[in-house]
Amino acid sequence: MGKFIKETKDGVLLLIYVQPKAKKNAVEEVDEWRGRLKVRIAAPPVEGKANKEVVKFFSKLLGGEVSIVRGETSREKDLLVKGLSVEEIKKKLGI
Repeated sequence: MGKFIKETKDGVLLLIYVQPKAKKNAVEEVDEWRGRLKVRIAAPPVEGKANKEVVKFFSKLLGGEVSIVRGETSREKDLLVKGLSVEEIKKKLGI
């Protein structure tokens, strides 16, 4: 299992690295150096817009409840996904 996805008692922790102001929202490759899943987000990193977009994008993509548990002001964010298993998330992300 990749370092960027972990099962916890509260749900699945997904470690991501966000690149804001992209042309479109997209999941890129796993950044092995950071140990995080690289994600492009169209929203700019101002007034929480990129954070809202990250939550919305992953909620829609995964079909689960998603929240940011760490990294509100950083490009490196930890997302908590509830209601899905690691296997289900990997399948939906295509990894």
